Amino acid sequence: MEAGRIVTENILELRNVTTVFGSGVMENVANKDINLQLAAEPARIISIVGESGSGKTTVARTLLGLQHPTYGEALWRGKDIAKLGKHERSQYRKEVQAVFQDPYGIFNPFYKINHVFDMILSRFKLANGKNEQREKVEASLQAVGLRPADVLGRYPHQLSGGERQRVMLARAHLIRPKVIIADEAISMLDVAIRATVMNILLDFRDNDGISTLFITHDLSAAHYLGGDIMVMRKGEVVETGNVDDVLHNPQHAYTQLLLSSLPNPDPDERWQTDISQLAELERAAGVSDR
Repeated sequence: MEAGRIVTENILELRNVTTVFGSGVMENVANKDINLQLAAEPARIISIVGESGSGKTTVARTLLGLQHPTYGEALWRGKDIAKLGKHERSQYRKEVQAVFQDPYGIFNPFYKINHVFDMILSRFKLANGKNEQREKVEASLQAVGLRPADVLGRYPHQLSGGERQRVMLARAHLIRPKVIIADEAISMLDVAIRATVMNILLDFRDNDGISTLFITHDLSAAHYLGGDIMVMRKGEVVETGNVDDVLHNPQHAYTQLLLSSLPNPDPDERWQTDISQLAELERAAGVSDR
């Protein structure tokens, strides 16, 4: 090691990951030769964008240990996620948390909201005694803009979708993970609450040192969050870099196509798409049937 040089290990890494579903004529390559590195520190946000079927969710499931790659390696702190021992897996689960798309189907309707926090407190032994447990839960709810008195003691159906999604963010915050993998976490929410959720993720990064891998099809959301971006198409990464650089000066035809498909946000101007230019971009990106 060079004198004065600081080496930070990767908390999550994909090395030449290829994931194949099915075989023969039914074979589907969900991910092809994917490489990704997320350092343990400093906290950062990486947005993974692409249309439906581009392989984004398979990347998320692989990093969460829910899907093992056909080829290549998915690593947590340099260790193969598929081969972690019991103690290592517990630590990995504590450091890597998920927030999924559906804020409706993630709760057991028979339990009050308190249950999702009680399970975490018990499993990871995060507090001693009822008072400390209550304090930690209330602090995490307040960190996502929820009043504990309005949430605790209620059933999931008594909360809005946005409130339920923020409860899941509070649940993750309670553990103080190193990474949150948010898979389309705002796609089912109203526009106003989407900004709230993204601001929470930014606060987590700045105040708590929590990184986010943000899986989305929404380029505007990726731009709002800043950080880095990875553009995927048909299981492959076609462009990476700083989100401002990529979105203001896209190099790949597919990224250009995604940007050209966005409507003009100015309500005083009609959205006029140059059809001939769009068709040319489609052919360059390999998505045109013409």
